[in-house]
Amino acid sequence: MAEAHPVGFQWVMEAKARGAKVIHIDPRFTRTSAVADAYLPVRAGSDIALLGGVINYILTREKDFREYVLAYTNASVIVTEEFRDTEELDGLFSGYDPDSGSYDARSWRYEGMESTDPPGAEDTAHARETGSGPAHGSGGPRLARPAPSPRTDPTLQHPRCVYQILKRHFSRYTPEVVAEISGLPAERFLQLCEDWTANSGRERTTSVVYAVGWTQHSVGVQMIRTAAIIQLLLGNIGRPGGGIMAMRGHASIQGSTDIPTLFNLLPGYLPMPSAGVHTSLTRYLDSFIGDKRKGFWRNADAYFISLMKEFWGDAATKDNDYCFDYLPRLTGDHGTYRTTMDMIDGKVSGYFLHGQNPAVGSAHAKLQRLAMANLDWLVVRDLTMIESATFWRDSPEIETGEIVPAECRTEVFFFPAAAYTEKAGTFTQTQRMLQWREKAVEPQGDQRSELWFFYHLGRLLKERLADSTDARDRPIQDLTWNYEVHGDEPSAASVLRAVNGYDLTTGTVVSGYMDLKNDGSTSCGCWIYSGVYADGVNQAARRVPRDPDDPTSPALEWGWAWPYNRRILYNRASADPQGRPWSERKKYIWWDPDLGENGQWTGRDVPDFERTKPPSYTPPEGAAGPAALRGDDPFVMQADGKGWLYVPTGLHDGPLPTHYEPQESVLANALYGQQANPTRKVYAREDNPYNPSPGGGGDPEVYPYVVTTSRLTEHHTAGGMSRQLPYLAELQPEMFVEVSPALAAERGLQHLGWATVVTSRTAIEARVLVTDRLTPLRVAGRVIHQIWLPYHWGTVGLITGDSANDLFGVVLDPNVLIQESKVATCDIRPGRRPHGPELVALVDGYRRRAGVIVGTRRAGPLARAGEGTSTHLGSVEASEEDAG
Repeated sequence: MAEAHPVGFQWVMEAKARGAKVIHIDPRFTRTSAVADAYLPVRAGSDIALLGGVINYILTREKDFREYVLAYTNASVIVTEEFRDTEELDGLFSGYDPDSGSYDARSWRYEGMESTDPPGAEDTAHARETGSGPAHGSGGPRLARPAPSPRTDPTLQHPRCVYQILKRHFSRYTPEVVAEISGLPAERFLQLCEDWTANSGRERTTSVVYAVGWTQHSVGVQMIRTAAIIQLLLGNIGRPGGGIMAMRGHASIQGSTDIPTLFNLLPGYLPMPSAGVHTSLTRYLDSFIGDKRKGFWRNADAYFISLMKEFWGDAATKDNDYCFDYLPRLTGDHGTYRTTMDMIDGKVSGYFLHGQNPAVGSAHAKLQRLAMANLDWLVVRDLTMIESATFWRDSPEIETGEIVPAECRTEVFFFPAAAYTEKAGTFTQTQRMLQWREKAVEPQGDQRSELWFFYHLGRLLKERLADSTDARDRPIQDLTWNYEVHGDEPSAASVLRAVNGYDLTTGTVVSGYMDLKNDGSTSCGCWIYSGVYADGVNQAARRVPRDPDDPTSPALEWGWAWPYNRRILYNRASADPQGRPWSERKKYIWWDPDLGENGQWTGRDVPDFERTKPPSYTPPEGAAGPAALRGDDPFVMQADGKGWLYVPTGLHDGPLPTHYEPQESVLANALYGQQANPTRKVYAREDNPYNPSPGGGGDPEVYPYVVTTSRLTEHHTAGGMSRQLPYLAELQPEMFVEVSPALAAERGLQHLGWATVVTSRTAIEARVLVTDRLTPLRVAGRVIHQIWLPYHWGTVGLITGDSANDLFGVVLDPNVLIQESKVATCDIRPGRRPHGPELVALVDGYRRRAGVIVGTRRAGPLARAGEGTSTHLGSVEASEEDAG
C-alpha cells in the first residue's frame, strides 16, 4: 500500500500513530514492510493456505464473535445432504463435471431450498464461460423460490450446519501445514492469529487491506472470500475500523467496474443478457432477481428499466420491453484475453484502445502484440505514443521476424488524449467515493478528453445512420444523446446528472435509487450512483473536511460515496441485534427509539438500513424485497440478509475457499490430489504454452524459481505516464530484477549486472539487484527462491527495457476472468538475453528440456495429479476448450 498507494497510506500511518498495529504479508519486503510492526514473507500464491489456517485457529479455539456470527451470518444454516466437501473428494466439491471443467452447484444449496435456475442462468458451464461472477457484485446471487427460509440450528451443533462444515473444511490447515505450504514459520503464523483475533470483537476491529494483485490469481476471488470469512467470524464487517479494503484507486479502477468497461456487465453490476437464454425481459429479470428474495436487489427491475430509459429515452416503452432487445447478447467468453486470441485467429477486424497499454501491461504481452498485428485497424487514445501504438515498428517481435513492419496489415490511428488535469469529471476510489475534479488547464493541440471523443463519435454515427432503414441501426438511431455541450466539449456535469437519474414526470433529478420505478417513469445511468446529484447539487464536488475534534467520524460532506453516501456498507452490523452499539468505543450506527414517531436508526454515518425499521421487526408471511428483511438482517443486498461464510450459489469454483497451487508451481499440492483450481480457464494453444508443474508431465525443475511482480512508487502501471517524465525516469532508470543473496550465489548473478529470466513464453533481460528484500523460504522440506520484477518498462520513452508481462501465460480465474499474473515459474541465468532467432532458440531449448507440449489441452498442470498428457487437439476451435 505504501508503494502503490502512498497517499492513502497516510491514513494507515495516522492510525499507527494512535496505536494501531500494522502487519504486512507479502513475498517481498517493501516500503510498507519498513513501517509495519510485523512483516511476514510468504510464497506467492499460498494465500488461501495462510488465511485458511487463521480460520482454523479461530474455530478450534472458539475465538469467533459468537453473538455477531449467530445473528448476522449463515453459520447456523443447514446444507443439503448431497453436499460433499474437498475433504471427501480429494480437492473437489460435489457436482464437478470434468468434461466441461465446471460445477453443477445444486448439491451446495441450503436444505429445503429448491433449485430454480433456468438453463444457463447460474452455476453452469455457460455461466462460467461468460464470467457471470461480477454480476453478483452489488446484490449477491439469488437463492431459490420460495422466500429463503432454510432450516437452521442456533446451537451450531448440527453436522451439516455451515459452522460445522467450515470447521471440517479448514481442519487440516494447521500451523504446520501453513508453514509447509506458505513458508511462514509456525510460530510467526500463530502470532499473526493471536494479534488478529485479539484485536477483534466487541471493543476492537481489524481491517484487511489488499492490493489489486490479489485478484490476479486463478483463485483470486476465493482469496478474497477467505479474508471475508475471517472478518465475518470476528465481527469485522459493517463496523468502523473493520471491513476489507481493495486498493483500487489508480485510474479510477473502481469507477471502471461500477460503470463498467467489462464485457459481461451493465452499469451498477446488472448482468449482460445471454443469447438463447434471456429471450425476454421477464426471463432476464427473473434470472437474477428471483421471486421472493429479501433485500433491495429484489427491486433490480426498477434499476434496469431506469437504465433502459436513460439509454433509449422515449423509444423505450413497456410495449417493446423498454428496448431490451437493443442490448447485445453474450454468446460466450468475450473477455480481453479471448478477444486477443480471436484477433490472432482472424475473427476481429478492428479494436479501440483507451486507458490501457496491453503491449506492456497485460499478461502474455507478446500475444497481445501479435494479436494487434493481425487487425485491419487499431484506434489508440493515450497521452503519449505508447507501445500499443508503435508495436509494428519497435516490438521485440521485429527482431525475431514474427512481425514484419512492411507486411503488418494493421492501420493505427493515434488520438492524443487529455490528461486528468485537463478535463473535468469524477474519480471513484477504493472506498466507493466519487470526487469531482475541475479542469486545471486547457489541453494542448489536438488533445481531447474521452468524453469529447466518444460523444462526437456517437454523434457522427447517429448522423450517418439517421436515414437508414436497416433494423440493426435502430438502437443507434434511438439512442439518447442529448448531453449539454460547451463549445465542442460535452459537459461532464450533464453526464453525471444523467447517471444520477431523473423523474421523467417532473424533469427533476431523483434523490437516490429508492426513487427509481419499474414503470418507465424514471431514468438512471447507474443505480448505485443515484443520489450523486441529489437536490440538484453535485454532491461529488463537496469539500468539507472531517471534524478535527472527532477524527473517528467520517467526513460525510467530502465527496459522495455510493450508495446514498454511506461510508461503511452494511453498517447496521455495527449495532447488536437489539440495535445497541456493540460498545461505546465503536459506536457508529444505532437505533434511537425517541427519534421521529416510532424511533429511527441514527449515528455517525448514513444508515445502511431502512431508517424507520425497528430491530424487532418481523416480516409478514409472503413478504419479499426490503419488506422481507428482518430488523436484524444487516446485509440488505443479500438474498437472505446474512453475511455468507458459505456460498450456496454464485461461485464457479466452490462454496468454500480451497488451497490450490497456481497454474505454474514448483510444488505439488500438499493438501489434495487436485493440483490447481479445477475450474480455472486454460487456453491450450500453441501461442500460449505453460510451464510444467509437479504431476502434470514434463520436468518442472527446468523452471525452478517463483516469479512475481508489482509496482514501483516512481512509475505508473505500464509506464506510459511516467517513463516520459525526466524526473521519474531518473529515479528509476532501468528495468531490474530483485534476487536474494543466496539465489545470486546459486546462479552466479552479479549485483548491478545483467540477468535473463526465462519462461516457456519468452525471455527478458533486467539489471540485477541483490537484496535481502526477498527471503528464501523453506517449503515442503526444500528452499524456494522467489524473484521479483516491476512491470513498467517497454520499448518507448526516455527509458526503455523489457516487459515483465512478456513472461506470463494466460490462465484465468473462473469467476471474474482475471489473469493469473502474480505468480509463475521461471529460470534465471546471468548475462543479457539473446536477440532475434537466438532468442527463439533459447526459449525453444527450455521448452524441449521441460517437455512442454505446445498446443495440447494440458500443457501445464493437469486437472488431477497423476493424469497423463492428453492428445494433441487438432484445431483452434477444439483447443478453445478449457482444461478441467
